[in-house]
Amino acid sequence: MPTTKEDYAHHISQQFNNELEEVRTHFLEMGGLVEKQVADAMHALLDADSVLASSVQENDRKINAMETRVDEELVRILARRQPAASDLRMIIAIGKAITDLERIGDEAAKIARYAQALCEEGESPRGYVETRHIGNQVRVMIHDTLDAFARLDVDQALKVMQADVEIDLEYKTATRALMTYMMEDPRYISRVINVLWVLRGLERIGDHARNIAEQLIYLVKGADVRHVSYEQVEQKIHG
Repeated sequence: MPTTKEDYAHHISQQFNNELEEVRTHFLEMGGLVEKQVADAMHALLDADSVLASSVQENDRKINAMETRVDEELVRILARRQPAASDLRMIIAIGKAITDLERIGDEAAKIARYAQALCEEGESPRGYVETRHIGNQVRVMIHDTLDAFARLDVDQALKVMQADVEIDLEYKTATRALMTYMMEDPRYISRVINVLWVLRGLERIGDHARNIAEQLIYLVKGADVRHVSYEQVEQKIHG
């Protein structure tokens, strides 16, 4: 049966209920920091702000620490409470989703490193228009997938999955254009390669946001929607 917020509001043990809510809160706090990391990495790139780029790389440690903390909380709940049904799904979903959040943090730190390299090279290279556009879309994806998790909103999760399909297409188009530009003007190869790595990082962030959306659908519907197309997922959810 579908899961609702109310299902998590009634437990024989109020302490168990508090523990579940606390771990969900910590997961969303981690998500908030990850979302900020991506935004800051993009600002560092587009504004040529090497100080902000350094800050993003330093903050990656905080994300790693938060992942460890949430993971330990989940293990404690499993060991002490032996949860069943929807509660177990929540623990499994969050356990998998924090891995994706941590990897988004890693990609943000990589983008910050490329931002520093591009700052040192001076002139803004080609590809920044596409980078800004895809970066904005990816940031919206992260926000929407965390919002879906907070509200247990399957329809919002489906929108995130659809957005990932669109980002994949735009990434391929931008990559082709930049490859053509490099072949036409070899003087800018090193700069454009760094931009290509940024775009690759953004595309991967979109993939991780989609993975988190898939875990939300599993949590609410009990359906494993990994490795299937958006159309198949929509059919599975809405019949």
